[in-house]
This record gives sequence, C-alpha cells and structure tokens, in this order.
Amino acid sequence: MKILSAKQVHEADNFTIQKYGITSDMLMERAADQVFNWIHSRLQGNPIKIHVFCGIGNNGGDGLAVARMLKEHDYNVVVYVVNYSEKRSKDFLINLDRLKERKLWPEFIDENLHLTSIGKDDVVIDAIFGIGLNRDPEPWVVKVLSHINASGAFVLSVDIPSGLFMEQAPSSEENVIKADVVLSFQTPKLSFFLPETASYLNHWELLDIGLDPEFIYNAPTEYQYIGKPEVAALYRPRLKFSHKGTYGHALIVGGSYGKIGAVQLAAKATLTVGAGLVSTYVPACGYMPLQTALPEVMVITDEQNKQISAVEVPEKVNVICLGMGLGLHDDTKIALTNFLKKNKLPLALDADALNLLSANRQLLKLVPEGSVFTPHPKEFERLVGTWSSDFEKLEKAKKFSAQTKSVLVLKGAHTICFYNGVGYINSTGNPGMATGGSGDVLAGMVTGLIAQGYDVLAASVMATYLHGLSADIAVTTIGYEALTASKIIEGIGAAFVELFKREQPQQQGQQQQERAEQ
Repeated sequence: MKILSAKQVHEADNFTIQKYGITSDMLMERAADQVFNWIHSRLQGNPIKIHVFCGIGNNGGDGLAVARMLKEHDYNVVVYVVNYSEKRSKDFLINLDRLKERKLWPEFIDENLHLTSIGKDDVVIDAIFGIGLNRDPEPWVVKVLSHINASGAFVLSVDIPSGLFMEQAPSSEENVIKADVVLSFQTPKLSFFLPETASYLNHWELLDIGLDPEFIYNAPTEYQYIGKPEVAALYRPRLKFSHKGTYGHALIVGGSYGKIGAVQLAAKATLTVGAGLVSTYVPACGYMPLQTALPEVMVITDEQNKQISAVEVPEKVNVICLGMGLGLHDDTKIALTNFLKKNKLPLALDADALNLLSANRQLLKLVPEGSVFTPHPKEFERLVGTWSSDFEKLEKAKKFSAQTKSVLVLKGAHTICFYNGVGYINSTGNPGMATGGSGDVLAGMVTGLIAQGYDVLAASVMATYLHGLSADIAVTTIGYEALTASKIIEGIGAAFVELFKREQPQQQGQQQQERAEQ
C-alpha cells in the first residue's frame, strides 16, 4: 500500500474531482459520511456527549459535516470552531451554512479562550488541523489542544491528529493532539510509523473515500506499507519435483565463547524458513552445542576455540549470513577483512559484523552489491552517525542503501526495508519482540529466503513480515513477556499458513442455526 505525501494527497483529490466530474464539497461529503458511519456503527445512538472541534480549513469542513450528520441522527453534539485565522476554505463555509440550517450553532474559540469543560466519559472529534499544516500552532491554539489532551475523553482524530506534521517532527509534544483513534483517508501517513510521531495515536484505521485508484497506482512514492497481500504476492511455491539443492545452501558465520546460541538461533531460523541446506562456521567451542541442538545443520569449526580467526566457505554455498555473536576480538577483525577481500557472494550482515564495519568504514566498500544490512537503531547510528529527528534518520537510511547498493533493514517497532530509494514499512510485530536473539532470527530468515532464490529485497520484506507475524501469533497464547526468540522460530510455520488463510464463508444452515440459538 502506497504512502502518499501531503502534496500527492492534494493532487489525488484534484485528479479525482476532475476525472469524475464532482466538486470538492462532494468529495468532502463522501469523507465525512465515512467518518460518521464509523462512529454510528459503534455508538448506535448512545446519548454520550460528543464535542466536535473544527478548524477553518478543509479538515474543519470535514468536522462540520460529521457534526451535521450526527445531529441529523439525534446525537448529543456540541461544535467548536477554533478561529485561528481570518481565512476560511470554501468548503468549510459551505458546511458551516449547512450546520446552521440544522439549528446547530458552533461556539467560536479565539485567543480569549473561553473553553467548555470536557468530561472524561465524553467523546472528542478532532478536526482542527489536517495534513496541510507546516508550522507550529499559535500559543493560544496549543492551549486548546492541551485542554483536549487533559480531558481524559476518548479522542477521535479526522485524517491526522491536529498539530502532527506529515513529514517532520513536532517541536513540542504540547503542539499535538493525542488521539485514541485516527481515521485516515485513503492511505496511512508516514508519521504514523516513527517513534517520535507514532506516540500521538494509539490506533489508526483507513477509510476509503474513493480517490482515483489509477492515480494512486501510478503515483511514485518513497514509502510503502507492507501487509498480507503484498507479501503473499512475493511467495514462491515449492516445486513437486525438487530436492534440497533446489532451495539453496546457506552459511551462517558467527559465534564466540558464550555466544554460540546466536548462531544456533540464526541457523534454525534459516532452516525453518525453507533453506535446503545450512552450514555454520563457528569457533571450536561451538561444535558440540550446535551438533547436539541442530542435527540438520552442518558445523565447520575454526582452529581457534573461543573466537573466529578465519572464514572457510564450503562448496555450493549461495548466501552467507555473518555477525551474530561474532565478538570483536583482534583475530576476528583480521578474519573479517580477509574474508571481505575475497568474497563475492551476497551477505546478510548483522550484529558484530556491523559493529566491525562501523569501526572501519573503508570495509564497506568490500561488501558485495545486493547484500543486506540488518541493524537496530544503535548499530545504524554507529554506521552513519547521529540524526536530529526520525525523518533525518530515514534520509540517512536511504542514502546508506544507495551508497552500498544493498538492502538496509532498519529494525524497530515498524521495521523498514530500504532499497533503491524506497522504504517498505512492515505492519507486523509487537513489543514482545524486544528480547535477546530476535534479531538473529530475522537475519537467519532473510538468509534462508535468499538461499531459495528470492531476490534480496523480496527476501528482506517477506522475512520481516513473517518474523513479526510469527511473534503476533505466539503472543496470542503466551503474552508479550514470555515471548522469546525460540518461540518466534516455532511460529514461522504458522505464519506461512496464515499468509494464505482465507475466512471460510458460513453455510446457510449454519447461519440459521446461529440465529436460532441467539
């Protein structure tokens, strides 16, 4: 699913209006109707008090139209217009007149700030600022936003929380509404997925307001939101007449004394995601643990007992995963340098491989094109330096991916895979994944898919999605706290099954029986 910029959303509005011969007011009415239907289906006429706060632009026009529809269905509605400018949009004025025709007179709020109390059991509809906001609100408007935030009421934001920018971080958290739910029109917003800005909303849903699908399909975007349909389309079915060699041979290089478990997790994930053969290269101390825990995996050992001092690559290996538990021993630094100088195979680089590269960035030039980097934010910071905001971090990520001509998998609550100037934002995963070894599992899954012939971008996007989906499935029975990296691996099979699961339609007789039981 494409994530459009503010400029592209406005262009999509105009394109839709021109193509279908409708007015901007008709498009606004369509959007407001979707918001009203969402509210009405949940409240079902509940007499709870609803406070609708509107700005004087098109987002405010949406709010006025929603308020009118609520009034027409006998909801207890109070409307406020936050009068932050003398300019009004045409569609705002149209809907203001329609509201007055229903004998619903809004209260205008200005810098004199006469604010009505809001009960904690009330509902607030926030339609003050929309996606066009590009500067901080006036101080008195900030007080209005703070008044709403302090109320404890349920807050529903129309399209985007007021005060939240589309493509930059707010200067202060006081400048932004904290929404319980955001009803976003047509596409999600980039700011919904970044640590600095996602905290302003607990949940978001999309409303289809009928923007032209052809325009959206053809729009070049820098970010896409990856869900089940996008990942299912990447899947490569297994062939009936195939063998283990058909699905590749992956090598996992890593481990040091006390950290062999990281290699075990990565290797098991590589196997479980479907690689035909998996070998590991570890210090000699890792031989017995790996042979005992993973009988399916071949184990090659270094001459050193506690650290890797060289890397031997078996024949017919087609992808190498490097870094988990590797350590930073001087012998290992030399081994990595020598390995990179002669290696031509695609790499999945994680953990200490990234730390060694950040300590000697000249080595990045030796990483083959079409490799995959899988850093968490701190590892990425060591590679590229600090950033002032999450939006600058995204720019650094795109630049790093372009310079290395590789996929960058930047891990987080919404892991983003960067390649060729586009960021692919993952939709699965949960806080339980903040546990040791989770990243080793992801690196192994990426490696296992590359081994089978998936291109590096498809492998990265698919592995990231399945990694999160496996964790989502696991926590339904064990909760966040009990989730471990091993549990994520155990859920990979269920994640594949879920990818193609379809809801079965009920039979007519079954429906009639259920009605009779009710």
